[in-house]
Amino acid sequence: MEPLFLNPLFMYRIWGGTALKDKFNYEIPSNNTGECWAISSHENGDCTISNGKYKGMTLSQLWNTHREVFGNAPGDKFPLLTKILDANDNLSVQVHPNDEYANVNENGELGKTECWYIIDCDDDAEMIFGHNATSREQLSQMIANNEWSDLLRRVKVKKGDFFYVPSGTIHALCKGTLVLETQQNSDTTYRVYDYDRVDDNGNKRELHVNKSIAVTTVPHIENNNTYNTASTDSFNRTTFVSNEFFSVHKLEVFGKCNFRHDKPFSLYSVLDGNGTLTTSTSSFELTKGDNFIIPSDLDEFTLDGNMEIIYSHI
Repeated sequence: MEPLFLNPLFMYRIWGGTALKDKFNYEIPSNNTGECWAISSHENGDCTISNGKYKGMTLSQLWNTHREVFGNAPGDKFPLLTKILDANDNLSVQVHPNDEYANVNENGELGKTECWYIIDCDDDAEMIFGHNATSREQLSQMIANNEWSDLLRRVKVKKGDFFYVPSGTIHALCKGTLVLETQQNSDTTYRVYDYDRVDDNGNKRELHVNKSIAVTTVPHIENNNTYNTASTDSFNRTTFVSNEFFSVHKLEVFGKCNFRHDKPFSLYSVLDGNGTLTTSTSSFELTKGDNFIIPSDLDEFTLDGNMEIIYSHI
């Protein structure tokens, strides 16, 4: 079996820019392109396979008709979604529901736990992560009174940082950040605050204050940012998070290294550098911006080159 390469999809966002073209040489549709849906089977953005015998099929079609490719993993939906986000301006302050709330209130949608790897950012970049309310009543009151500077927690970010963003976390990327996002396969976002900005037609974007208050974790829970790194002469592998939703790792390749693959499937994104991926029957050139899936029956493969890769699996 070969790796499955994906054709990415691009989304206009009011806060987007041109970094996806400038940094990855992607062909973007506008100068306000905020999101690259790099590996996605969601109905709002379903990537197609670009190589091999499944070329031309969407990822959702492949999941539904050839589940053996994914190790017969359970579930009605492909569980993960990989994006690259260009925050050329501040994103809305937002929060995502968990599986139970989304299933009831969003027509069976999955919840949205996600995580961010900072690919690049401005020197003074920051993000909103968490809040200072001690009760849901206080949260509701501070939102109603527009006490954003007192309510929202801001943290500095730098290139190479990682943030785990469980459902229920108030958060927002801020201007000047380029991020790889690994998330549950969901497109449900509740906006708490959007800086009172308007679109090209003078309209403010919809807010979802009541739902936001209902799903926000109160009080905010800080994450334990302890990572494990394994090193050899040809690669470093850092495990950022491993839980019921996904495991996410950074792979820094600086030579030739052999890997055994024992997961139902794994999602790979090349963030920098170039090299090759070799199986028992084929070899594939890899370059910055490539996104692919290692299927269940690709038990062994070799990476060779100088690359920075983020990969994930269930």
